[in-house]
Amino acid sequence: MAASVLLQSPHFTTSDKPQSSSLSSVQAYVLSIVSLPGQYAASASAPSNTIDIFDKTTLKGVETLSGHEIATTSLHTVTSLVGLSAPTLMSSGRDGSVKIWDPRSRSHSIKMTNLGANRALLCCDVSPDGTTVAAGTDFQGDDALILYWDPRQPAAPLRTHASTHSDDITTVSFAHSDSGIPRNTLLSASSDGLVSTSNADEPDEDEAVLHVGNWGCSISQAGWNDTPAGPRIWAASDMETFSTWSHELDQYQSLDIRSPVLHGQRTWVTDYLITCAPTPNTPGALGVFAGSNEGDIALLSNANLTVPDAPWYLHNIWSTGHVGVVRSLLWDHQNNVLVTGGEDAKLNVWPGLTPDADDDSMAVDDSNVRKRALERDEEQEGKRARR
Repeated sequence: MAASVLLQSPHFTTSDKPQSSSLSSVQAYVLSIVSLPGQYAASASAPSNTIDIFDKTTLKGVETLSGHEIATTSLHTVTSLVGLSAPTLMSSGRDGSVKIWDPRSRSHSIKMTNLGANRALLCCDVSPDGTTVAAGTDFQGDDALILYWDPRQPAAPLRTHASTHSDDITTVSFAHSDSGIPRNTLLSASSDGLVSTSNADEPDEDEAVLHVGNWGCSISQAGWNDTPAGPRIWAASDMETFSTWSHELDQYQSLDIRSPVLHGQRTWVTDYLITCAPTPNTPGALGVFAGSNEGDIALLSNANLTVPDAPWYLHNIWSTGHVGVVRSLLWDHQNNVLVTGGEDAKLNVWPGLTPDADDDSMAVDDSNVRKRALERDEEQEGKRARR
């Protein structure tokens, strides 16, 4: 596994004075944070399992939703679900349901279930056209399932794929780019070490899987990263390793995210990866957010995620806002802030987060990708000529 150096960005900044609030249950962790018009929503761990709504301006709690009976496992903002006229919340839970929330009534307006065969759901997502909801289950018996619903028929899934993964499905995420990939392509990742893409519209699950990559470690997170060269995929493991992949799941990088460290005038040592998010001013750049056990947060980037030994850069450090591990993070591009939540039950909003567009350390070098694509095209042309 490759090791990389960590360099300080020429535009490096620090912050230590966030606006702060707390969950309604101060004994809970902040597990997920999403943005709504004028509000943030944060899901809480046990013992409350609630979803707290905060005013963006004051950060005061304005609403508490019941969440899920056992545990709320994922939280999303939905803008395109059929029948919706405004952005709202979608969540999954270990009670076996996906809920679409109506904050006005403090209850769910749609509840998708698998009646008679409920399984704990660990993740969910909605297709870009709003007509399909996917969720991944835990592993029981001999299988872990990907369930697909039409939200207009929420009582039972349209179809079930049972052979994609052989352990807990920790991530499902629809692609939002049609560059080189089929419509309604679903990314899934699992504790079985596999990263997979599937055609969510394909009823025959033997035909549904498009590509599979075997990382060989338990995967906790994965997501898409749209670049000028086409969509790519990132993944993070339970062992604090980080990897990048092509959309056909050829692996580019795999490293321990704790290995790029900075010592000298400025020091940063990563203890764990929090999550990743696209960088707004630099197409294709991926922000990698890392944390320390003391509660500090750092933004890292790599200018070429297709090359194993490419250097990493440290752009920002946010310190003294949390005590202990930071569990969740939202990069609110529209409001130019970072929103973080931790095991201390605190929700912090940090100002001034947009890296400069002329920062070369955020620029994405796609030369190697384009070179490989050209070589593949030339190889295919040669094969056709020989026939």
